[in-house]
Amino acid sequence: MIKSIPLNKLVQSPRNVRRHSDPAADAELKASIAAHGLLQNLIVRPAAKGKFEVEAGERRRRAMLALADEKILARDHEVTCLVLEDSTEGAVETSLAENFHRLAMNPADEAQAFAALIAGGATVEDVARRFGLTIRFVEGRLRLATLAPVVFEALASGEITLDIAKAFGATSDQEIQARVFEQVSSAYYAPNPESIRRMVLSGTVRGSDPRARLVGRDAYFAAGGRIERELFDDDDSESWIDVALLESLAAAKMEEQANILAAEQGLAWVKPTLDPYASHDLVEGLVRLPAEAAPLTEAELARLDELDAFYDEHAAIVEDEGSAEEAVAAAEAAIEGIERECQEIRARPPVLAPDLKAEAGMILILSRDGTPVLQPVFYRERQADPADSDESIELVPTNGNSATRRTALSKRLVDELAMQRRDVLALHIASDPGLALDIMVFTLADADIHDWRARAATTLRGPVPSGPIIGFEAKDAPASSALAELRSGLDESWRAGNNTAARFDLFRALSDDSRAAWLGFVVARSLEVSLNMTGERQVAFQDHLGSLVGIDMAQWWRPTSANYFDRVSKQVILDALTDVGGLELSSRFASVKKGDLAMSAERVFAGTYITEVEVRENALAWVPEVMRFASGAQESTSSELDPADIDSGEDDQDQSPRELAA
Repeated sequence: MIKSIPLNKLVQSPRNVRRHSDPAADAELKASIAAHGLLQNLIVRPAAKGKFEVEAGERRRRAMLALADEKILARDHEVTCLVLEDSTEGAVETSLAENFHRLAMNPADEAQAFAALIAGGATVEDVARRFGLTIRFVEGRLRLATLAPVVFEALASGEITLDIAKAFGATSDQEIQARVFEQVSSAYYAPNPESIRRMVLSGTVRGSDPRARLVGRDAYFAAGGRIERELFDDDDSESWIDVALLESLAAAKMEEQANILAAEQGLAWVKPTLDPYASHDLVEGLVRLPAEAAPLTEAELARLDELDAFYDEHAAIVEDEGSAEEAVAAAEAAIEGIERECQEIRARPPVLAPDLKAEAGMILILSRDGTPVLQPVFYRERQADPADSDESIELVPTNGNSATRRTALSKRLVDELAMQRRDVLALHIASDPGLALDIMVFTLADADIHDWRARAATTLRGPVPSGPIIGFEAKDAPASSALAELRSGLDESWRAGNNTAARFDLFRALSDDSRAAWLGFVVARSLEVSLNMTGERQVAFQDHLGSLVGIDMAQWWRPTSANYFDRVSKQVILDALTDVGGLELSSRFASVKKGDLAMSAERVFAGTYITEVEVRENALAWVPEVMRFASGAQESTSSELDPADIDSGEDDQDQSPRELAA
């Protein structure tokens, strides 16, 4: 029976099936009750001490309690309720039915309702306040009410989605909306919001449009397309009138090209798009697959060596103050071409592991010049869950015992249990920094043998960055050889484990020093290349780290003919000599040929050239500015490393690289 019950006599029922809510929706409900009162009665069941348990309508009860806290409603406010006298089972069923069969309003219905309120004299702010909505939301629904009737009816009937309807609303011209709707309704492909938005905003398309260049005039004319040209129009500026037809032809051509490329590349699929990028909607539900850049061929490596030599020749002309302006301009143009060719050679296409290719796919985009281009990224479809949220999953414990009892749980419950189990584990790891550190270091160290087909245990990733020069190793440099020594000294006995868990147990069994050495190594190998210079090579944080540590680059890198002086112009060498010995020193070598000058400079900066003590000290401390860390060279301290003392055995002063990692 229907009965009025004071708000403070209503309590939550333990049988109410709703366990989750939405703060935004709760705020809307609260605002609605404040403005209009309770529009739907609660369903309750008598309880002890004169209370009534709310079987359906708990959100409404909480909203009224919040209004009572704000003194908008009285604590004993009379609430209309339907009182049940049936069993507990019946109460649960009633609660489920009341929540389960509730249907959210269609956006078109909302738009018409809001428009009626506005027509009745309410303002947008009034509607937003009374229903607990944002002004932007109300304005969006009101724009839907101004759509062309044919578009609005399609939204109301569910023929088009809300996103598609919003795309039609990109223009207020209902004639354009109706015309585009008619055109896309007869298209063989399903339009997306972006294509709709393009069509309604551009009544025509220029001949320079990527879609026009892809389809071509002949194919467009053959399909019945029309083109208008003004007196001074050319092929790029002419107007293509039938935009929907052009979209359809372009989509068909991209689909055809995608099928061809999928067959040629041996891919499971290729998804085409008329956009010059892969939109979020297009890649939603896809998982990115790991791929490495294809290795350079011997011919490409040889060509890069040639380009390096050509670069040095032209750079010498640019840096030579005596070069003619025409020669400098030609050299700069040549350098630009060399850099472009080097970039093209090093822009290697990704290579996917053969066992992943059968399920892999790529995105085919339309470049701005009208050329279909495969994005260099591989994806696979996200593995479908065994069941939807309302269905059951049959679970078998991982102990593999065939006699183990199978358990059927709902997908929602499985997800909730998994998240709660994760939080329990996370709490314990967060409370044990030593274990957390071991997990992090092990995960990064183990990444090079990780099976990409298996699900990762964490989101920790520490890939080794690829250098700008493939295969380059400065084996004669003190830091490089010390790094190699450190790497060879790492304890890798843990790699004997045949799975991740076994390897982790072995890793944890290592000594503290051994695990600490791995920590230093995995962090160190993640560093990107950088220089103290403006442009893409600059990484300000690395400059900060270098100055923080107090690195004296002169202790670790010395300029030689091979690694520097043969690679720069004569003027750069003379400037370096001026830096350490003034014009008096550089003038001694002004007339020396470049090759001999490079050899002499190597001796000067190695400290083996006979000269004044001050000049020798300056030369031994000199490195090119780009090699320094941002704060400049630091005074050498007892904590700094001297490469000459790595194997000296002096434990009380200089540390070896392995000791530094520990």
